[in-house]
Amino acid sequence: MFIGRESELTALNKLYKEDKFQFVVVYGRRRVGKTTLLLEFCKEKPFIFFVADESVDSVSLEKFSKEVFSFFNLTGLTGFNSWEEAFIFIASRTKEERLVIVIDEFQYLVNANSSIPSILQKLIDHSLKDTKLFLIICGSYVSFMENEVLGYKSPLYGRRTAQFEITPFGFFDSRKFFPKYSWEEQVNTYGVLGGTPQYLVTFDEKVDVYENIKQKILFKSSYLNEEPTFLLRQELREPLIYNSILEALAEGNGKLNEISSRISFDNSKVAKYLNTLIDLKIVERIKPEPIGRKSRGSIFKIKDNFFKFWYRFVFKNKALIEQGLADFVIKNKIKPFMNEYIGPIFEDISVEILKKMNVEGKLPFIFENIGKWWGNNPIKKIEEEIDIVAYDEKNILLGECKWQNTLLDMSVVKKLMDKGALFHFENKFYILFSKNGFTKETLNFAKASNNVILISFKDLVS
Repeated sequence: MFIGRESELTALNKLYKEDKFQFVVVYGRRRVGKTTLLLEFCKEKPFIFFVADESVDSVSLEKFSKEVFSFFNLTGLTGFNSWEEAFIFIASRTKEERLVIVIDEFQYLVNANSSIPSILQKLIDHSLKDTKLFLIICGSYVSFMENEVLGYKSPLYGRRTAQFEITPFGFFDSRKFFPKYSWEEQVNTYGVLGGTPQYLVTFDEKVDVYENIKQKILFKSSYLNEEPTFLLRQELREPLIYNSILEALAEGNGKLNEISSRISFDNSKVAKYLNTLIDLKIVERIKPEPIGRKSRGSIFKIKDNFFKFWYRFVFKNKALIEQGLADFVIKNKIKPFMNEYIGPIFEDISVEILKKMNVEGKLPFIFENIGKWWGNNPIKKIEEEIDIVAYDEKNILLGECKWQNTLLDMSVVKKLMDKGALFHFENKFYILFSKNGFTKETLNFAKASNNVILISFKDLVS
């Protein structure tokens, strides 16, 4: 099942049709669908798909040689003596013939032989640039790919003809995996699994979300039961400390000093671990948009929804789960808190909606920046927070998101408009996103106003 990635696939095929040498870099965190995209691209094309592993260099070269010899139907050969020899051979065979070569998990090759980027650089400059080879290198270590392949100091800098960072799906692509679910079930599933395709395919829409959580996450034998800790052990040396930081974040401790206090570590040490998690695209640092009386401090949050869910509901209830009390955990530890948990995720979905509306020209102006805002209210002497601010030089749009079962009423609208006084823009607009809709009074007020927009999520996606 191939869902989404249409723009990336179209771009790759457009490059392929140019019928000249291409060097494409594809990267993104594990499980995000890089390999699926590349296999889809390779369909009906001549290709060699080589997946590197944690082998010594000589073994990797031997495995690569076998793939090349097999493709060209060459038998009785023992292998290339060097990577240079391998690619010079490939260059000789692709002078007039198109061939796609994918090297997946490229970081493993470089770990075993640090000279490979320099070798490729020389080969591209002298042998490969005049061929029809379509070379793709792909990696899961995002910071490695950004620094050692795409970075200014890399030997390969400036050689790529295209690069693609493959990120998790947003809500609207993720919901395509569950067309039979209700809109609320789709939101809850996105809140649990995020947009990672390999996680999304594990759920079965023949049963409800909570049954899926029990069978696919809480059962000890299930694939997702230990997935976060498995990934951390695979990529990090001190998973226990990272576990503690992620648990603190999942509990709502977003400031550096809050995290440090929660795990009893000093700020500087916690900051280093957070930077590593940011490099892995598991955590993100958020700063308030630089408008109004902004706060100086950053906040941190778990970027990946599945990690967020797992550390909020699974990690802290491991003792109960180990006893086989999955039903108890669902009933008493997850269901009562689901609306509260989905609230911040609904904000992310609302941002996705706003960006789409911006592209389609469905807003009062085209915004140039979008984010969150928090800061001091000098009138009320309190710290204020706004879920969404989108703006250009003259206009600002302030947004409030409410994931609650009740209808959104005028009190929420008035509070948001009061916060508008903190900003000095020529034009101010207000947009409110509600899970279940609005009171009649609120609808009438918005209808009579020229600067209030109401988005009922259930009407938008039902």
